[in-house]
Amino acid sequence: MTSNLPEIPLAEIVTIKGGKRLPAGKNLQSIPSKHPYIRVRDVGQRSLPREGIEYVPDDVFPSISRYIVQRNDVVLSIVGTIGALSIVDSFYDYASLTENCVKLTGLDYYDALYLYYYLSSSIGQQEISQGTVGAVQPKLPIYNIEKIKVLWPEDKDRRKRIAAVLGELDDKIDLNHRINQTLEAMAQAIFKSWFVDFEPVKAKIAAKQQGRAPLRAAMTAISGKPDAELDALPPEQYEQLATTAALFPDELEESELGEIPKGWAFQSAETLAEVGIGKTPPRKEPQWFTEGEGDWRWVSIKDMGASGVFQQRSSEFLTADAVSRFNVRVVPDRTVLLSFKLTIGRVAITDGPMVTNEAIAHFKLPSDGVISSEYLYLYLKGFDYSILGSTSSIADAVNSKTIREMPIIVASRDLIDKFTKSVAPLFEEMRNRQNEIASLGATRDALLPKLLSGEIEVPV
Repeated sequence: MTSNLPEIPLAEIVTIKGGKRLPAGKNLQSIPSKHPYIRVRDVGQRSLPREGIEYVPDDVFPSISRYIVQRNDVVLSIVGTIGALSIVDSFYDYASLTENCVKLTGLDYYDALYLYYYLSSSIGQQEISQGTVGAVQPKLPIYNIEKIKVLWPEDKDRRKRIAAVLGELDDKIDLNHRINQTLEAMAQAIFKSWFVDFEPVKAKIAAKQQGRAPLRAAMTAISGKPDAELDALPPEQYEQLATTAALFPDELEESELGEIPKGWAFQSAETLAEVGIGKTPPRKEPQWFTEGEGDWRWVSIKDMGASGVFQQRSSEFLTADAVSRFNVRVVPDRTVLLSFKLTIGRVAITDGPMVTNEAIAHFKLPSDGVISSEYLYLYLKGFDYSILGSTSSIADAVNSKTIREMPIIVASRDLIDKFTKSVAPLFEEMRNRQNEIASLGATRDALLPKLLSGEIEVPV
């Protein structure tokens, strides 16, 4: 990209400060407090998430109170998943920041927005990549962050106009993200009710004890409708609901992991799916890595963090020769991916064939398997990975043997089929909206260099 704009070191634009981990023996909590805690997994979109976040207990906050963010700070991840960015809004004003991120502070909203877009672009990400050090656990040190060069228009109003143009596209992207989050939450709520909390089963048990009709109780638990509304349903809809309710047992029994519905069982992942692990060709041999769309998409944990439900894109690619030479396993369409090193617990479903690095496990389900991709995705999203422990003294990690032996609850095939059919339209809508997000994002990314170079005039 040709431009007559000055290249300014980041240290001359912002103040760069790190975060802080909690004191030894202290833990975050899911119960909201006055102090949200920004983790690496929360960073990657312009806006930080509202759901699935954790908080610093009020009695712990004073010990880390110096390591907070303020509105319009830009947050940058610097360990493990490197180069993810977000902008702090009013919800996160004075939130605590993990030691695996830094804040870029001292900007107003539009300058923060401009910097966010610049560092998120291919130009900015290349600068970030060049400053990354370490082979075992990559890190972006502050002294290298300070040196990052930024094309910074001297005219503040021009920076504002560029940010505003890109922001309009991002507003549309954010809307699609919010809709997808709602759709995923709907699917997750059904899964949790059926396969985690066992609400229809417990409703049947309670009804039997109270002398009521178990089937009707389960129908109410599934639909959320009282008796009067059930009776008002069209006959076909009523019959479908009754058929689903009949698939739930009316008893619980003991298992090695606690009480579960009678007839259900925990099975290891490797008995339900072909579990594989990705691979990285030698980094010292750059000929294996490309940025070309014609090669194999090579997915990293960072890519999964920015993907949504479906893994569609990657920031790097492997040549066909690399995949063949190093026996990198090709992951087919509709395969469930799980990160199990550094950032544990990111989950996605492949949208087309691709390959991954060694920090990601693949769960390839047989065409005649008991569980579906949707079922496994939602199960892994809600799984408590802390019970697996860590098998590394350097960073959070779970070994591949533990992943293969992960316990997965399995209901009857008929019930899982019913569930899959009920959530499949939600997943299809999410896939379609992700396609729209990708298209809008490509337009946004293509605009930035053209706006900077003057090829496209910034609207006044």
